[in-house]
Amino acid sequence: MQLIHPERRATSPEEIASGMRLAELAPPGRPYLALNMVSSLDGKATIDWRTRGLSTDLDRRLFHHLRTQADAVMVGAGTVRIERYGRMAKSEELRDKRESEGLAPDPLAVIVSSRLDLPTDLPLLNEPDQHVVIATASDATLTGLGDQVEYFRGGDDLPRLMGYLAESHGVRSILCEGGPTLNSHLFAAQLVDELFLTLNPKVAGGAAALTIVAGRDLVEPAELELVSVAEGAGDLFTRWRVRRG
Repeated sequence: MQLIHPERRATSPEEIASGMRLAELAPPGRPYLALNMVSSLDGKATIDWRTRGLSTDLDRRLFHHLRTQADAVMVGAGTVRIERYGRMAKSEELRDKRESEGLAPDPLAVIVSSRLDLPTDLPLLNEPDQHVVIATASDATLTGLGDQVEYFRGGDDLPRLMGYLAESHGVRSILCEGGPTLNSHLFAAQLVDELFLTLNPKVAGGAAALTIVAGRDLVEPAELELVSVAEGAGDLFTRWRVRRG
């Protein structure tokens, strides 16, 4: 892998996703929030509804190492169901890296599911060492789960969720892994601070597959500035920061 902007040198997913200190960038009253997405060159977030056709070995390495940089990892219900999420820090090596960066060994997992439409056999919900917060508008409770799973009954009020995570769990930085509908709501609420976007050299086409941000048009398009670009095995690994004001 080669870093090609803002300078040119050899790099790696492990180096790119190290020492980011995202919590220090948190604005008053809420955590700093970065999205991490992969897309085809025509902006599609999935092929056959899975990211597997777009995500390469380098992208998957970056995916897991970006998780070592944030207090919490957020994901929408559709993505967590389709991708069958498990424990957020997949290995002892990744947990050790988090601790070396001053973070807890495991990030807090945050699932946004307005209707609580989640299978109870989801691996993520059955990891005793993985604390999970489910943000939902439903009054129901999933049966058969341990007390490592808790509920935030805040409906679709994402700013309120951000405040809750900061106040109740000390969360100062969040990595959100989509999906596109959740991304849309986060942009609409002006809660996105950064975007990590891997561009895979495929053109998917079709009208059914969602782009990385779905839903209604934003009232004002978000403007982003380029932070860095790396290239590896034909993929472009880009980092963008949202411009404020």
